[in-house]
Amino acid sequence: MSTSISPAFQAFFKETPAHAQAWGGAIAGLGAASAMDEKTTALAYLAVMAAMRLESGIAFHVAAARRAGASREEVASAILVGLPAAGNCVIASLPIALDAYDEAAAE
Repeated sequence: MSTSISPAFQAFFKETPAHAQAWGGAIAGLGAASAMDEKTTALAYLAVMAAMRLESGIAFHVAAARRAGASREEVASAILVGLPAAGNCVIASLPIALDAYDEAAAE
């Protein structure tokens, strides 16, 4: 399993596979219903994660954004887009996101 997947989600997939499969189906359905392209969706998701302080999932979703064509600068901007509304809590996600981007670029 990818090292960018948090320990919590690794346990979720391993210990409760039926729940994980149901979750995956819901995620796939929501993705299919979206009018946004894959890169925009990935960047928007990063913005929400940073605003909600969900740092454990940032690395996984940064890799997805990069695969969808997002630049390092776009990832940084997505993390910080919530700064006016959510406050400086989003800054905590910035080093995680940039390190994950650089790691994905090196692979």
